[in-house]
Amino acid sequence: MQHRPLGSSGLEVSAISYGCMSLPPDQSLSSQLLHRACDLGINFFDTADLYQKGFNEQMLGHAFKDRRQQLLIATKVGNQWRSDGSGWDWNPTKAYILQAVEQSLRRLQTDYIDLYQLHGGTIDDPMDESIEAFEQLKAKGWIRAYGISSIRPNVIRAYAAKSQLSSVMMQYSLLDRRPEESCLALLEEKNIGVIVRGGIAKGLLGHKAAKEYLSHTAEEVGRIQKRLGQLSVEERSPAQTALRFALAQSAVSTVATGASRVEQLEENAATLSSPELTKEEWKALRELSPAHVYQKHR
Repeated sequence: MQHRPLGSSGLEVSAISYGCMSLPPDQSLSSQLLHRACDLGINFFDTADLYQKGFNEQMLGHAFKDRRQQLLIATKVGNQWRSDGSGWDWNPTKAYILQAVEQSLRRLQTDYIDLYQLHGGTIDDPMDESIEAFEQLKAKGWIRAYGISSIRPNVIRAYAAKSQLSSVMMQYSLLDRRPEESCLALLEEKNIGVIVRGGIAKGLLGHKAAKEYLSHTAEEVGRIQKRLGQLSVEERSPAQTALRFALAQSAVSTVATGASRVEQLEENAATLSSPELTKEEWKALRELSPAHVYQKHR
């Protein structure tokens, strides 16, 4: 497994990482998947306090309590569950971040978080207050680095200018190339690592049947799937070709892939053993799907 620096954080993350939102809600099954990921060379695991109302963090903590020092754990904050369990509200305040981190540490059974991320955000948030909270936690040694999870260009630009964040998690794939227009070059220039999510576009660039996705019609997705299959080779599946496409962006540190089955996990992890894209394949893939732009939050 190849490892890459996560921006200026000093962390070296596996190029394929594990997005834990798709873990099955069963401790035994989840532990098997997480341990298998470690065996395959994955060292970076991304969760959030929002997932399964904190149970996702709890499953990671249980699975990794005996191997914590060997792994990098990322989690997220900002979505506060209502007391009646009916949903959650956005809360990026310093007070809430400092409160929520203690709960995440308890569930993860650890005394530090490698990467703590704001789970969303708008341009109207009290950003200075949020940044102050992250910097305070970093100074205390409770977190090693911090970042944001956002696709909003105006929010990303503001944090890149105001803070010492190490990473931005964003959606990026052959079916969603919007970050190319507004974000990737800036983040690379600022030495802020990109964590890609959605690299297989909810399975549409893997094995799922074509359907509408963002501004793409089902027919367009089907055409892209067919051509993606033609540009793949025996030793590189369509899903691996799609992941190779995302990894070829020099701004990208890692692609966080979800897996609820061992077969999915092994296919994702084997991407780094598959043939790299040739220049001709890279060009053909870029011509395959148009690079749309963000219409909002510019």
